[in-house]
Amino acid sequence: MPRFHCDLPLAPGRQIELPLDAARHAVGALRLRDGDAVTLFNGDGAEYPAILELRGKAAFARITGRANPERESPLRITLAQGISSGERMDLTLQKAVELGISAIQPLMMRRTVVKLGGEKVDKRLRHWQGVVIAACEQCGRNQVPPVLAIQDGLMWLKQPETRDTPDRFLLDPEGDVGLGELAPPAGPVLLLAGPEGGFDPVERKLALAAGFRRVRLGPRILRTETAALAALAALQARWGDFR
Repeated sequence: MPRFHCDLPLAPGRQIELPLDAARHAVGALRLRDGDAVTLFNGDGAEYPAILELRGKAAFARITGRANPERESPLRITLAQGISSGERMDLTLQKAVELGISAIQPLMMRRTVVKLGGEKVDKRLRHWQGVVIAACEQCGRNQVPPVLAIQDGLMWLKQPETRDTPDRFLLDPEGDVGLGELAPPAGPVLLLAGPEGGFDPVERKLALAAGFRRVRLGPRILRTETAALAALAALQARWGDFR
């Protein structure tokens, strides 16, 4: 059933007008018709079955119920991702949502290729949050993982709150421990992945000082868009909801 994110209060019995982008997608791309069944969600954890009602170019939805399916992973994982360029970052965010990520922290690292500043920062954040919302629409999640404000990697590693998460893992092809050797997480997990060029030595040193463990993912060097996703899948298979 087609799913649409609506950043509005939702409740059974309400009739709402779909946001412009959702209406265009429903009518133009999906070719939905008046009376078709759809599902709405707004990030509150529930989903709302509804009936589509078309009036000219406008699309409305009459909400008929509320459901609370459990689709969130028991593992609370925040991905601190060194910003990669273009489609690589989009792919990482999209698939991380499908794999159950709880939040994404974009980081400007020393070897980050992308240069962001001024209005570009807000524009890129809006784009990334849109990628996350679209992934939630596709995969059935009713809670939308936040894309946090972009931070400088060195400054972020020095922040005391970075050390609050019990289990902190730095993905490193030369790491001294494999995922299979780790004990089950004691709580939330913080996963740190580098950009295209990997970590600068200073960043790696700061991460170790902040209590991150250098974790390797097998004997091969993985691209930035592969490393975090492989780690997420492995963590879900061992301790999450892939079992």
